[in-house]
Amino acid sequence: MPGPSRIPELFGTRYPLVQAGMIWCSGWELASAVSNAGGLGIIGSGSMYPDVLREHIRKCQAATSKPFGVNVPMLYPDVEKHIRTIIEENVPIVFTSAGNPSTFTSMLKKQGRTVVHVVSSVKFALRAQAAGVDAVVAEGFEAGGHNGREETTTLVLVPMVSDALDIPVIAAGGISDGRSMLAAMSLGAEGVQVGSRFVCSHESSAHPAFKQCVVESGEGNTTLTLKELAPVRLIHNKFFKEIQEAYARCAGPEELKALLGRARAKRGMFEGDLEEGELEIGQVSGRINGILPAAAIVQEIMEEYQTAIHRITSSKQFV
Repeated sequence: MPGPSRIPELFGTRYPLVQAGMIWCSGWELASAVSNAGGLGIIGSGSMYPDVLREHIRKCQAATSKPFGVNVPMLYPDVEKHIRTIIEENVPIVFTSAGNPSTFTSMLKKQGRTVVHVVSSVKFALRAQAAGVDAVVAEGFEAGGHNGREETTTLVLVPMVSDALDIPVIAAGGISDGRSMLAAMSLGAEGVQVGSRFVCSHESSAHPAFKQCVVESGEGNTTLTLKELAPVRLIHNKFFKEIQEAYARCAGPEELKALLGRARAKRGMFEGDLEEGELEIGQVSGRINGILPAAAIVQEIMEEYQTAIHRITSSKQFV
């Protein structure tokens, strides 16, 4: 059974449950709702201009007295402005991803911030620990969004990273309920990060058409692609088929970049263009069958987690 977790104390939360900072889906409404429910809500800054991020931070501060964080993808063009905004607005927790953790960790720590970095391999987890982060998110191949190129699954990645590090590990990728949370914690994680399940919440800023598309997607309806640019898991639609056709004719990075164009993710996830838009979601979308309030999702996961623990500990099959 899982041992004690350092995550609630580290973040000041009730549960070791983190909502992922997903572009176009994770605004202040979702972040504050998750934090109020006992998890750690995260604002996804990758789809925001600096002034928009400042607005979301202030609205989140007004909507919750609980801790929340901001996710900052390092590939964002104005990342320095986001970091400055986070410091000026006194955001207590920062998740960095898709880049070198050494870039801002030292500065953020000097400002009294808790810093977490998202990794997809043991090599980068060790680099993050050496950079001074307080915890890492070990994100497996199953996840949506910007993923690793190694295609290491959560089941394999989490114990490897947990064995290699002294700092807490938060598992991500394929986690949507209490059973998968218990599995991750049993592998050595001290918390979990949940993304795709919260896309299909009332408070998510995703377009209703995209939410419904996720609910209706089934097993095998997503694929990790575009590794030459930034690996991302996509729902199969017209745009995805165009990517596949480009690969079939051996398209290079420049042609793929031109095909992707600008604002493709916004078009799909935020504006609801299910044909031409980029529809990022995790493999676990095949298990999501409804749209619920964020607080209900948190409660459901934690209740399932406790039920799963009880079921295993009460069984004498292997004793």
